[in-house]
Amino acid sequence: MSDLLCEIPENPVPEGADAGIMKAHDGCRLRYAVFPATGRPLKGTVVILQGRNECIEKYFETVRDLSARGFAAAIMDWRGQGGSQRLLSDPERGYVNSVEDYVRGLHQFFGEIVLPDCRPPHNILAHSTGGLVALLASPRLANRVRRMVLCAPLLEFADTRLSMTALGRLSGLLSALGLGRLYMSGGALSKEADPFEGNRLTSDPARYARNQELYRKYPKLALGGPTVAWVRAVCRASAKVHDPEFAARLRIPSLFVAAGADTVVSTPAIERYASALRPGSLITIDGARHEILQEADIYREQLLAAFDAFIPGSGEVLA
Repeated sequence: MSDLLCEIPENPVPEGADAGIMKAHDGCRLRYAVFPATGRPLKGTVVILQGRNECIEKYFETVRDLSARGFAAAIMDWRGQGGSQRLLSDPERGYVNSVEDYVRGLHQFFGEIVLPDCRPPHNILAHSTGGLVALLASPRLANRVRRMVLCAPLLEFADTRLSMTALGRLSGLLSALGLGRLYMSGGALSKEADPFEGNRLTSDPARYARNQELYRKYPKLALGGPTVAWVRAVCRASAKVHDPEFAARLRIPSLFVAAGADTVVSTPAIERYASALRPGSLITIDGARHEILQEADIYREQLLAAFDAFIPGSGEVLA
């Protein structure tokens, strides 16, 4: 077990973990981990792209699911969150200057870790913000990634009075006024655990409690609310992936998995985008909340079944 990874009894580090620190182009320290497959036949590697305010540890259960299927897993904490270097003096503020910074880190992760050290073929399993990053990175990943499964990708926010265009203009104006580091929504981390009732992420009380305990014991892994700059960055990235000329360049077969009860990102926006994308296909899991991989088994198993059907593996041990 690597001393770079954190664990609690309900969430132990998967066997064979190998974690390290990758230095980005600007010197930012990015934490990553690679996990071997335990099942046979070996089917390559799944690169997991996490959402905002997530960390490697939150995906230990998913890593085990993939490992038992014969997939190795590789995952990196985005800059400014999890065990990667924070970008502001206040480490709780969810901040990034541009989603392109995430994309650049992802390409470096492939170049330095995934391609030389992880068994091919390579597939992507992304959640929320990670899905937006995957789409932005997709044109350059076409010769590196076989298929992508995008779970509740952040294309538009749900339940907001402003359109993404208007929200982008507002956050851009506030940033221009020097307010980019202020909270746009939410705020600092609460000293008390957030109650399960009313949460927008999962209907599974056990998985919710596990994740809350992880962040309670290791608060350095958690974030507060998103800043103005983070919202501006996401709005700009959303506008880019919606540009018809950009979308026409997307070639990697991609399965979009929408959560029917999502109140964090817009399920209709996901359904529209997937339907219009030539290499895109779609399933909507009715009743699931935003974090499908942290959801109750009745929803989570539907996602894993869709993953198995879409990314079946080679069916034989890869030489």
